Amino acid sequence: MDGGFTSQVDLARERRVALTSAALWGVELEPPFAFSNVSYVAPTTNGAVLKVPWGGDDEALHEADALGVWDGDGAVRLLRRSDLALLEERAIPGDDLSKLPDIDATKIAVDIALRLWRPAIAPFRPIAPEVSRWLDRAASERSELVPLARELFAEVGGGADWLVHGDLHHHNILRSGDHYVAIDPKPYLADREYDVPAFLWNPMDNFLEDVAQTERRIHAFTAVGLDEFRIRAWAVIRGSYLRSGPEYIEGLRALVA
Repeated sequence: MDGGFTSQVDLARERRVALTSAALWGVELEPPFAFSNVSYVAPTTNGAVLKVPWGGDDEALHEADALGVWDGDGAVRLLRRSDLALLEERAIPGDDLSKLPDIDATKIAVDIALRLWRPAIAPFRPIAPEVSRWLDRAASERSELVPLARELFAEVGGGADWLVHGDLHHHNILRSGDHYVAIDPKPYLADREYDVPAFLWNPMDNFLEDVAQTERRIHAFTAVGLDEFRIRAWAVIRGSYLRSGPEYIEGLRALVA
């Protein structure tokens, strides 16, 4: 059943949960998606997707709750859930935004983001305590950007007014019929600007070297009411622990130069 599936973590437990849930819900699993390496994610033969997030991924704790809030508006629809497993709508054909010209991809991403951002509600958690913890870990790993990131975090504060996707980028926005939907949320309560950096440094291997492209993307989000400085600040803050390699440093620093 597992085909060429490989994982960054041990998903044996998650696989067992997936098989049990599939039997309980009367669905048959196909081989897992090749790049689902931090969750067990497999399509079903009846056109859905069964996902069991890795037990060590605390960021995915409220994924099902967020999908329930969005109810198919901007994200894949949640069909069923248990304590550990999610049965979700499958985006078909599933092409992601990296296949589109940048101007078109950015327009779609902004539209999706506006649909997903909702005023803060329970049971979602504020992001600020998590950011503090991630910065501490990055400091222990000698991330070069942490001092600047701490200064910026102190300035922008830990806003918690909005439910955000948490990992909104090209590879997490897929074509479903005649429209696009987001997948794989890591939902928290945060500034809306917290969601923008992941889009700035994607598709994969984007080191922010194309300054005109980065500025155009930032402008697209400020045009719908976001704060430019907070976008830039959050890119450095999040980049200090998510994009800490030397190839990213110059591009991230330049955002607030």
